[in-house]
Amino acid sequence: MAGQLRRALRYTRTIELRLDWLRSDGEAGRFFAWLAGRRLRATLIATCRRRTAGGRFRGSIASQLLVLSRAIASGCAWCDLEYESASRCPKEILDTLLGPARRLISRHFFEGTPARLTAIRDAMVREGGDAFKIAAQCDSLADAVRVIGLARGRRRIVAVPMGEAASPARVLALRAGSELAYAPVENATAPGQATLEEMKQVYRAGRVNARTRVYGVIGDPVSHSLSPQLHNAGFQARGINAVYLPFPVRDLRDFLAAVRPLGIAGFSVTLPHKQSILPRLDGCDPLAEAIGAVNTVVVRGGGRLYGYNTDYVGVLRALERRMPLTGSRVLIFGAGGAARAVAFALVQGGAVVCVCARRPARAKELARAAGGEAVARASLRREFFDAIVNATPVGMHPHAGASPLRREELNCRLVFDLIYRPRQTYLLQLARRRGIETVSGLEMFLAQGFAQWEIWTGERAPEPAMRRAVLAALAKEEKGQQPK
Repeated sequence: MAGQLRRALRYTRTIELRLDWLRSDGEAGRFFAWLAGRRLRATLIATCRRRTAGGRFRGSIASQLLVLSRAIASGCAWCDLEYESASRCPKEILDTLLGPARRLISRHFFEGTPARLTAIRDAMVREGGDAFKIAAQCDSLADAVRVIGLARGRRRIVAVPMGEAASPARVLALRAGSELAYAPVENATAPGQATLEEMKQVYRAGRVNARTRVYGVIGDPVSHSLSPQLHNAGFQARGINAVYLPFPVRDLRDFLAAVRPLGIAGFSVTLPHKQSILPRLDGCDPLAEAIGAVNTVVVRGGGRLYGYNTDYVGVLRALERRMPLTGSRVLIFGAGGAARAVAFALVQGGAVVCVCARRPARAKELARAAGGEAVARASLRREFFDAIVNATPVGMHPHAGASPLRREELNCRLVFDLIYRPRQTYLLQLARRRGIETVSGLEMFLAQGFAQWEIWTGERAPEPAMRRAVLAALAKEEKGQQPK
């Protein structure tokens, strides 16, 4: 705990000490002695949550209050006391044991978002306290909108939407007026938390306010995406008050209903929504409509959604530098939204397009749309191509040991994998062993991202800063995966 406190001080001056994670009175005593011997320039919040309120402390309410009292004597200016304990103690006892500290009264709902949130908040405020926290498990963005709405227009409220579906709303709660957002130094204490380093360095959560523009990426899964590093670095370099967040989205209707309440100004679209979002748009760029897939959406006045496809730009920039497209024969492996962008880009460049996919019917459909031919998987060993493009997610982090194609199926001069995480996929490794030139999906990812950023902001993308942020994130990840 002492070590994590020191690490936390690198990023923030408001730190919660989860004392219920200490294993014994002896450990608590040693920590308090260490804490009392230091004059930390930080606001410390002492929390000793009992098991009945989702914590680890097994003692009685009286024992809990004594732990908090010792923490206050050691330098904690605030204590977080759950409503279940506070409501069962006479005010005189609380004033005696916790008097010097300010009180954050909290309630946690781990089974779901209650129906009467506003009434719960108002009842807590009537009971008394210096600030009030409500944390609730959210199974949808609709639930998260209700939770963070508790802080809108109110002071002294901490609103905490929990759960993976609500993870971006933890940052957006600050935009709505929540006094705090929580992030672990090492040990996550609730689902859906981003790390403290991510909150401060990637999302710049401490600067989020009511005027912050909101962007994001929707997909399932989406945790692998480095788009937040890319776009947030651009906002920071240009001094734009905006934040870009990952939205894990399974239900498009739930996300689209939250666009206006959350103030979303634009978003990226990744698997599996690049095609299914088309009928839900109010308008679409003609090229994206012809491709039949969208990866970029702008939210215009009145909440109208307008779609673009910048994957097209990324494909052309990545391939034109490596090979002449005119007259070349290129195999696309896959037939989803990304594959459609690749196909139309190749046709525009003058290439002959071949399509192979796990579902032959979809391969034939895309081949017809692009004026190319469908190729059966069984014939790949006998075919030769100028290039092969992987447009499937097979081999993507965290399943980096997989390849969509076998070594003997790579009969070509160049292999281009749209996956950028990891940079060197297993597919690219197989190709290099055969002496085949390779292109990482990183080049396409950066090019399409620069185009997205410019569509949203109307400014020239600060490409060097955005590239550095992505490369740093990849280097850090690859370093962490190296054997020790």
